[in-house]
Amino acid sequence: MIRLGAQGWNYNAWVGPFYPSGTRPPGYLSMYARAFDTVEVDSTFYAIPPAKTVRGWAERTPDHFTFTLKLPQEITHERRLRDAGDLLLAFLDVSRELGPKLGPILVQLGPDFGPAELPALASFLPLLPPDMNFAVEFRQRGWINEGVLALLKEHRVALALSDGRWIPRNVLLKLAEEPTSDFAYLRWMGPDRSIIDYSRIQVDRSKELAHWIGTLRALTKRVKTAYGYVNNHFAGHSPASIRMLQEGLGLPMVRPEQMAQQLGLF
Repeated sequence: MIRLGAQGWNYNAWVGPFYPSGTRPPGYLSMYARAFDTVEVDSTFYAIPPAKTVRGWAERTPDHFTFTLKLPQEITHERRLRDAGDLLLAFLDVSRELGPKLGPILVQLGPDFGPAELPALASFLPLLPPDMNFAVEFRQRGWINEGVLALLKEHRVALALSDGRWIPRNVLLKLAEEPTSDFAYLRWMGPDRSIIDYSRIQVDRSKELAHWIGTLRALTKRVKTAYGYVNNHFAGHSPASIRMLQEGLGLPMVRPEQMAQQLGLF
């Protein structure tokens, strides 16, 4: 199974190009879920949300929908995975409010978290409960070695493959050949944050996506599920990039005009 989505849904610039004109912020998530079946929640990186908020996400989406959550930065960036067991438990308790709609949890490490901090990672991974899925994103090339990959595999943690400025794409494509878990986690980030208009595609990424389409096809033979999330900074408008991936993979697509028709029916 391949699940493709965006990194978030609260973008006013999507109204018109993606959300039907007139869509208000409270309706963004339910409208988003008519086009895509998964989303990566960025807001959990900044704070643990109230349980009521998380239950609200689940209530506004269909049964087949899946949320992936980012581990709070207090754990990854401030405590640097150390002495974080209490905070981890608090976050996971809230995450479980999603029930069957909970997908993997992303442990996004900072660009200054280098291989010298391997002991912190090695002590943190055993704290992750086996009934939940986790992926780790490194932002230094030095983390990519056989020892670290073996450690992730031992704990059934996926290596997040992030197409950005940290690890070369050819390295990522090679890493996809030997997943460290029974699911894959992919992210399309872009080289920088220079794009500020999220309403349209502004950078042609078709060649890059063509490489990833082939990789996703191959991954389906190696993992049970491949999750992939596009950032607006990748090409300018992540819904359009997601549709390009869907089209290349032969997956069903919902175009903006179809969403407007659906809104009219309601």
